[in-house]
Amino acid sequence: MTRACPKSCLCTERSGLVVVQCASRNLEDIPSDLPHDTVSLLLSSNHITKIPSQAFKELPRLQELDLSRNAIESVDAGAFQGISESLRVLDLSHNHLRGVPKEAFARLHAKISLANNPWHCECTLQEVLRELQLDPETVNEVNCHTSVQEEYSGKPVIQVLDSGINFCNFHHKTTDVAMFVTMFGWFTMVIAYVIYYVRHNQEDARRHLEYLKSLPSSSQISKDFDTISTVL
Repeated sequence: MTRACPKSCLCTERSGLVVVQCASRNLEDIPSDLPHDTVSLLLSSNHITKIPSQAFKELPRLQELDLSRNAIESVDAGAFQGISESLRVLDLSHNHLRGVPKEAFARLHAKISLANNPWHCECTLQEVLRELQLDPETVNEVNCHTSVQEEYSGKPVIQVLDSGINFCNFHHKTTDVAMFVTMFGWFTMVIAYVIYYVRHNQEDARRHLEYLKSLPSSSQISKDFDTISTVL
């Protein structure tokens, strides 16, 4: 081994290859001091909440990665950089994942289990799943916990996609509706301002006209002047 085994784990060596057993060790983070020649890393049943970028970059021989039954909520875009070519099995089942960035699984050739996560079915998830080699034994347990279209909540994602549903089309329609509502809102504000401006000016004009009407006319002033001259 090129590195000592982490204190919280148990390492076994077979034909120069290392299996690292870290399951059920109350870990909150992925160990950083793992042997370089690790081929199997078992981290199930811990309290890990996040897979950071390049978390396994020092493990070029890693073939099996078990992160099931944790509390993982997020996966960074570069989480699996450095192991995309070697990894053969990836287990992320029974976590708290609602979505993942498209880049996270880029170039992965592993068989992946994503079952029993509270997935939110929308365009990005659809694009991610279409590029993955999902574990056939658990693929029907990858369900839409929530969805941009409520009628698909609780249904297997693959079943929904195979029926011809395209969440990306729905996403575009939703965006178009949002833009229309926004534009309509601005248009309504402009119209309201114009109406207010016109009414306000009309009120000023009316008051000005009434003021002018209240002033004595030039003929009346002339008559008053003649009367004063006669008296004098």
